[in-house]
Amino acid sequence: MRSVRARTALGATVVVAVALIGAGLAVLLVLRANLTDQAGLQAEVAAREVAGQLALDVPVHQLDLPDAEEHPVQVTDEDGRLVAVSEDLVAITGTGTDRVEPQASAVPTSTGTGTDDDGDRHGGEDRGDDDANVSIPARGEVSADDPDFTNGTATVDGGTADYRFASVSATTGAGVTLTVHAGAPLATEQKAVGSVRRAMLIGLPVMLLIVAAVTWLMTRRALRPVEGIRAEMSAITASEDLSRRVPEPGSRDEIARLARTTNETLTALEASVDRQRRFVADASHELRSPIASLRTQLEVGAAHPELLDVPGAVTDTVRLQALAADLLLLARLDAGERPGSTRLDMGALVHEEVSQRTGDRIPVTASVPPPSEPLEVTGSRSQLARIVGNLLDNAERHAESSVAVSVRTERGSVVVAVSDDGPGVPEPERERIFERFVRLDDARSRDEGGAGLGLAIARDVARRHQGTLTVTRSPEGGARFELRLPARPDPGR
Repeated sequence: MRSVRARTALGATVVVAVALIGAGLAVLLVLRANLTDQAGLQAEVAAREVAGQLALDVPVHQLDLPDAEEHPVQVTDEDGRLVAVSEDLVAITGTGTDRVEPQASAVPTSTGTGTDDDGDRHGGEDRGDDDANVSIPARGEVSADDPDFTNGTATVDGGTADYRFASVSATTGAGVTLTVHAGAPLATEQKAVGSVRRAMLIGLPVMLLIVAAVTWLMTRRALRPVEGIRAEMSAITASEDLSRRVPEPGSRDEIARLARTTNETLTALEASVDRQRRFVADASHELRSPIASLRTQLEVGAAHPELLDVPGAVTDTVRLQALAADLLLLARLDAGERPGSTRLDMGALVHEEVSQRTGDRIPVTASVPPPSEPLEVTGSRSQLARIVGNLLDNAERHAESSVAVSVRTERGSVVVAVSDDGPGVPEPERERIFERFVRLDDARSRDEGGAGLGLAIARDVARRHQGTLTVTRSPEGGARFELRLPARPDPGR
């Protein structure tokens, strides 16, 4: 039962079995009820035929009674005495009296039923039915009420069978009310119900086996692509070759969508792993240069103290420290570090960052709204300050004579724009410069550029603040970087 095929086949078989058993029982009950009603109708017809003769004052010894095997008949008077019975009827049950020999009726009738020689031997017997609520037909008429139906048995010529009995009342011309009990055999009903029951008992197991087999085969066929996907994923895990893909079936069902999604996941995973490998390789390369330079200077200083380049060592140490800080921040961002939820005024933050840049090669021109018009956002102050600082550092590195920063609101966003008059960024490179360790050709030298992480960090931080960071051409001809962050709504409005 650990197999999906087995559980599915078992579940389908159980459901079908319950449905078939319920339907079979309903069919048997309906069939039995219909056939019993038909037998009751036949019994009612036979009873009314005999009751009609009594209403016409036919003497009881001259009644034309049907064949006892087909329709056994008993006629009783108001006191339950048997006054007429079918010929060859040996025993009977279910009619209220089990007598099969006529008795003398205590009520004089016009039918001429005098005292029978055998009447005194049997005595009277009550029928046991309560006739208080039964309407008595008028003289010479048959009761129009629905007959009473009972089930019983009758023995004719030594053979006993089940019957459906109908009781109909009739009043003779002399005002005597007699009750006719006529039966119809239930053999047809029993035979039909038995045949249907046997057919169901034979057919149900066969049908359940077919359902189980078909469900097993169909489930096996449907899950075959899943097994192929599992096997390929196992092989990919063992080989660590993320360039492989799972087979995609040609159908358009859920399994095909699962295969496509799995391949898309593998593609994203392969890209992530490649990016991680490049990151490690680039980080190792960037770290190796300052470490090697610092080691060389320290070794020269140890051998020749007079040749120690302390400023150069400090510069390499500072560069190494900044690179380590950038790598640590990227690691935290990749780990899913979420920004804070502090309310920040971007105008005040930009003004503070600009005021702290006292050693810039080119003074920064800031266009910030007054404190009376706060431009508030939600996020981490240190991370947003890092974005502004990285953008200003990038502008200072490439500008020729001017660097400008402005803050404004636009369509529910706070926009921070940093522009310079440098060479700008070629349009084909405007997305690539946001990749990690990417520097354009004119910024690859150690003196001009950093490690190529500033813009990558800025975009990652912007995205984690539900914002965007893009680059276009500035009016001065250089680069214009725009940071858009969702503006925090003013609770007073």
